[in-house]
Amino acid sequence: MIVPAVTAGVSLAMMLAWAVQRRTGNAGWVDVIWTFALGGAGVAYALAGGMGGTRAWLAAALVAAWALRLGGYILRRTRHGAEDVRYASLRAEWGDGFQRRMFGFLQLQAAVAAVLALAVLLAARNPAPLGLGDAAGVAVFLTAILGGNAADEQLLRFRRAAANRGQVCAVGLWRLSRHPNYFFEVLGWCAWPLLAISAAYPPGWLTLAAPALMYWLLVHVSGIPPLEAAMLRSRGDAYRAYQARTRPFLPLPKWSLK
Repeated sequence: MIVPAVTAGVSLAMMLAWAVQRRTGNAGWVDVIWTFALGGAGVAYALAGGMGGTRAWLAAALVAAWALRLGGYILRRTRHGAEDVRYASLRAEWGDGFQRRMFGFLQLQAAVAAVLALAVLLAARNPAPLGLGDAAGVAVFLTAILGGNAADEQLLRFRRAAANRGQVCAVGLWRLSRHPNYFFEVLGWCAWPLLAISAAYPPGWLTLAAPALMYWLLVHVSGIPPLEAAMLRSRGDAYRAYQARTRPFLPLPKWSLK
C-alpha cells in the first residue's frame, strides 16, 4: 500500500503547487514544492513499515539532505527573484490556456517524482550488508551536493551584483559548463544505484532508471533546451559566444581540435 499512498501524496502536492503558482503569479514555487514533495516521498519510502536498518536510515538521510539543500536554494531564489525564465516562456507560449495546461504539466511532474522516489525505496530495501558500494554512493552523493551548492551560490552571487545585470555568468564552475548545476543534479542520482545494486538484490538494477531519467529530462526536455532558448533571446550574441567556448553539461575545459 505504500507505493499508491506515496504516489497519491505527490500528486496532491503538485495540485497544491498549481494553486500556489496561480495565486502568486510566480510558477517558480512549483520547483520548491516538487523538490520537497520528492524528498518527503523518498523519506516515507525509506522508513515505511518500520523495516528500518542502517541502509534505510542512510537512504532517508541522503534524500532529506538533497531536498533541504536544493529546495532551500530554490526557495531563496523564488522569494527574491523574478519567475524562472522557463515558466515565463511557457506562460507566454500557452497564453490564455496557461493554467489549464499547467495543471496537466504538474501532474506529469508528479509522475516523474513518483518514479524517482522508487530509487530510494529500492536502495533502502537492499538486504546486503553495507560495503564499498555504499561508501562509493555516499562519496558520489556528497560530491554532487557540494558541487551543486557551489554552482548555485556562484550563479546567485553573480546575479545579485548590479554590475553583472544583463551579462552571462561565466565564473567558477560556469566557466567550464553552461549548466554545472544540472550536471551535479544528475550525478547525485547516480548514488542510488551504488546503494541499491548487489548480487543478492536483482531489483536494485532498476535504480539505474533514476539517473537516466534525470539526465534525459534536464539535458533534452525541461532543463537545457528551454533555458538556452530563453538565454539566446535575452543575451543574444553574448550567449552564442558563451556556447561556442563552453561545454553544455560536463564541467570540463572545452579543448579545440584545431
